[in-house]
Amino acid sequence: MRVIPLTVTALTAALLLTACDGGGGNDTGGSAGSACAIGGVSVQIGSASVAPAAGDSGEVPVSITNHSAPCTLDHFAGAVLKTGTAQATVPPLKGAKAQKLKLAKGDSASFSISYVRGKDGDKNTLAARTVRISLPGSGTARSFPWSYGPVAGRGSGGGPDASVSAFQQVGD
Repeated sequence: MRVIPLTVTALTAALLLTACDGGGGNDTGGSAGSACAIGGVSVQIGSASVAPAAGDSGEVPVSITNHSAPCTLDHFAGAVLKTGTAQATVPPLKGAKAQKLKLAKGDSASFSISYVRGKDGDKNTLAARTVRISLPGSGTARSFPWSYGPVAGRGSGGGPDASVSAFQQVGD
């Protein structure tokens, strides 16, 4: 006899949970269905934890604040490190899982670019001068000065020893 009330309680709880949409929004698009784009949001690079010497790790925080209609960040930010003549795409952090974030006007999110400082003059080091940031689903990008030192390479043709973290909601 005890099994029936527990089963009914569990079934009721499951039905109530499926009736929720997880955040008061419409997951099928609606007003927050369009991708966030540079121009509608501000992008700023914050104070970095700079890698002081070759082999050390550094982290560059990037913040995004929505100044227009609600929009969505769905996947990872794009980051391309550029020298005067070469460029290298920074991959997502291994094992990181992207989350879909909806940003109302005034909402903010952030991500980080982590890197290993390279040795000046090393053939596998990328002497980056700028980083070009793009948002997922948007065709626009913005370049920022890269003043954090050269970026180590992952070996011949392995790209930069750097990664982009997943977006995190800022605030409550």
